Amino acid sequence: QVQLVESGGGLVQAGGSLRLSCAASGRTFSSYAMGWFRQAPGKEREFVGAIRWSGGNTYLPASVKGRFTISRDNAKNTVSLQMNSLKPEDTAVYYCAANPSDNWYSSSVRAYAYWGQGTQVTVSS
Repeated sequence: QVQLVESGGGLVQAGGSLRLSCAASGRTFSSYAMGWFRQAPGKEREFVGAIRWSGGNTYLPASVKGRFTISRDNAKNTVSLQMNSLKPEDTAVYYCAANPSDNWYSSSVRAYAYWGQGTQVTVSS
C-alpha cells in the first residue's frame, strides 16, 4: 500500500516554472515506478511522464519533453516534476501515481495502482 500526496501547484504566468512534489508513505515506495498525469476540465487524464523505480530512466511524451523533467529521491520517498516554459495548455490538475507493473514507462492509467489527490496548476497567458 502506498499513499501519495502532491504539492507545489499554483498560478503561474506563461513561460514560468513550477516544481511539483509527491510525497509517498509506505516502505515499498522504492519498488514502484512512478508517473505523473494531468487532467484538464472536460478532458481525459493525460500521461505526463514516468520514472523507473531506480530513478535511472525517465520517459516523457513529446508534448512535454524538453520542458518537464522527473526525478525521485527514494531515501526521502519523494518524486518531483519540474515544469519549465509553461504554457496555458498545461493548465490542469496534476496527479502522481505508483505503478507496480513491469512496464515502468506505461502511459496507461490502468497500470497505476495508487493515486494522489491531485494539485491544481494554472498557467495564465
